[in-house]
Amino acid sequence: MTQSSHSSSSFSPRHRWKVLTAGVAANAAFSVAFSGIPMTAVLMRTGYQLDNATLGLVLGLMGLGIAVSELPWGLLTDRWGDRPVLLMGLGSTAIALVAMALWAAPAAGHIPGLGWLGAGLLLVGLLGGSVNGASGRAVMTWFDASERGLAMSIRQTAVPLGGGIGALVLPFVALHFGFAALYGLLALLCALSAAMSWAWVHEPPIAPRGNKTVEAAAPKSGPLRDVRVWRIVAGIGILCAPQFAVLSFGTVFLHDFGHAGFATITATMVFTQVGAMVMRVWSGRWTDRRRNRPAYLRACSALSVLLFAGLAVLVMASGTHATGSLALRIALVVLLGVSGVCVSAWHGVAYTELATLAGAARAGTALGMANTSVFLVCFVTPFSIPHLLALQGWPMVWLAASACALVAMPLLVPRPAVADQKVAKAALSRST
Repeated sequence: MTQSSHSSSSFSPRHRWKVLTAGVAANAAFSVAFSGIPMTAVLMRTGYQLDNATLGLVLGLMGLGIAVSELPWGLLTDRWGDRPVLLMGLGSTAIALVAMALWAAPAAGHIPGLGWLGAGLLLVGLLGGSVNGASGRAVMTWFDASERGLAMSIRQTAVPLGGGIGALVLPFVALHFGFAALYGLLALLCALSAAMSWAWVHEPPIAPRGNKTVEAAAPKSGPLRDVRVWRIVAGIGILCAPQFAVLSFGTVFLHDFGHAGFATITATMVFTQVGAMVMRVWSGRWTDRRRNRPAYLRACSALSVLLFAGLAVLVMASGTHATGSLALRIALVVLLGVSGVCVSAWHGVAYTELATLAGAARAGTALGMANTSVFLVCFVTPFSIPHLLALQGWPMVWLAASACALVAMPLLVPRPAVADQKVAKAALSRST
């Protein structure tokens, strides 16, 4: 075994919270990049002289890079462990961001070619995708079944936490200091989180209590051959489409359609990310206690359907632009923020359900599958929105988001197979 796993025998069970903290830091550092850079969409459009279609393509390339790399990173995590994957991924991501600061940032009298920007964001996605499966597997191996929902939801708060930091800081940095400083700041965050992973992330000394039942229910053939895993993976990805619509083009919507100012746009995006973070922690703890993850996922999907449909109706009522009453413009901002929170609140619960179904030993692969689905959607969504805008405007965008939530609902809560029902009943009878 590796030196890391050998030395892990000296860690007490309390060390799991340090492992979780390091995982949150790793995900948050990368989330500042992939969620925060789209918050500078208006400034990026101006600084790089892009139209909406090209902007959507560029913003989607980082998601495409993550999608392509997630499953390989997940397989490597199951084989090598969390620590080496996190160190390799975060370190190389920091180097790629430094390269972007040097060669892919616009400056006075110089606008880098679209190829430099696109290749840089694609490379950052390919390398940074390592953090998702690795830190998720660490949660599954360090925490037992009674705490996994809470722990995974806390870990998933890293995405809106990083996005909130990105929404608050990155537009200010890009506006006042330029994109070179922005990429340099992101590189520093990745380097700091790599140092935290080096200090705290180790393999657990023993398997956490309560794993036997979970492992017994895990498919022997592995996640890649389990139809139920693929259903949940597809549902997770599809339900992320409306979330990425808000994150990638929410600022453009508020600026172009709502005529909102810089402060209003920033406050709305920060509210969306902070609200999502709070809801993820609450939902993880709540579903751990009530053991009702499928019902919670169904409720989040249904509410997202209604909220985005309501946003589309409100946009249609506003006409071509929200130049009417102040109350109508405020309603647009509030409904966009609430919709963004709702469609981001379910991640920790869904990922816990997926990892539990796959089994802790193969959680890296299962989470890699889910993240491949998620970030493939992350690429497709901003690429598609400009075409929907050209077709029927913003109402079409938000109606499509509502339809995605409707399609995802039955996929996230599939009926358990008969064999799994027998396993669960057998495990319950043994426990009693």
